[in-house]
Amino acid sequence: MKDVIKFFDDLPLIVKVIFALPVLDILWAVYRLCRSISKENALGIVLAVLMLFFCPAIFWLVDIITLLVMGKVIWLD
Repeated sequence: MKDVIKFFDDLPLIVKVIFALPVLDILWAVYRLCRSISKENALGIVLAVLMLFFCPAIFWLVDIITLLVMGKVIWLD
């Protein structure tokens, strides 16, 4: 899990933004799930699984905005 997290964290900003486009945003949902699993955050795991199946079409715009402003996607840790 830590390898996946490190891989996504070390990507250049332009690649992160490309991964946040509507169809590819599922990659960020997997990233959030891996992050929650590595930190053993039960609420984060449940929300990440729900987001994986139901919300990628909604959060792509939020991901792009937070990537451009903060350089990372937001998630509860």
